[in-house]
Amino acid sequence: MSTFSGRIALVTGASRGIGKAIAIALAHAGADVAVNFHSQSAAADAVCKEIQSLGRKCIAVQADVSQSPDIDRLVTAVENDLGPITILVNNAGIARLLPAEQVTEEIWNEFLRVNLTSVFLVTQRVLPAMRAAKWGRILNLSSVAAQYGGVVGPHYSASKAGILGLTHSYAALFAKEGITANTIAPGPIETDLTAVLPKDVITRIPVGAFGSVDEVGRLAVTIASSPFITGQTFNINGGLYFS
Repeated sequence: MSTFSGRIALVTGASRGIGKAIAIALAHAGADVAVNFHSQSAAADAVCKEIQSLGRKCIAVQADVSQSPDIDRLVTAVENDLGPITILVNNAGIARLLPAEQVTEEIWNEFLRVNLTSVFLVTQRVLPAMRAAKWGRILNLSSVAAQYGGVVGPHYSASKAGILGLTHSYAALFAKEGITANTIAPGPIETDLTAVLPKDVITRIPVGAFGSVDEVGRLAVTIASSPFITGQTFNINGGLYFS
């Protein structure tokens, strides 16, 4: 039997990059998957087709996961088409390289809403199904910037740091109900988003290269497979930061 046979996974921001890799990795491990996307419908459909080719069920659902009405519509669609969600990957987020003096209150609030509040809102909506099943896996994508500041800016680092505290809280609150919560904090990973980083970033990484999205996907499956791992932050950053 596959590791996640009979489990339904929701991966936010799964039309590309890390989210796509995690969605496909979960499907390889036996889960049926809901691919959430914000605007790239063709890319999301392509991810679904790849997952379906593995013999798994998949739907693509557009939603802005920083908005409660969209989240309710998203989760309801997944529950109606696939079933109750017991694996949640909060991956959706934004990054915009800015000097500190250019970070306005509007930009600050935008990053908190999209990168942090969305994690809270989606998790709160999905938790009742996990608690009813007495089984759940919450996996949140943060960043190495949450731990050492990074180069994108304070707006990004703060929004990603908040995810660490949120994860710790959920892990402590729901461990006895069979629900785990963990964080992956990637360093620079080879995606189209790395284009916003300064050109010399790669020289700062001890291993001398960007990471692969497939590495993150494999790590996500390993974490979600364990009933014993909870409240942890997994650093995958080429030696850029040591915890």
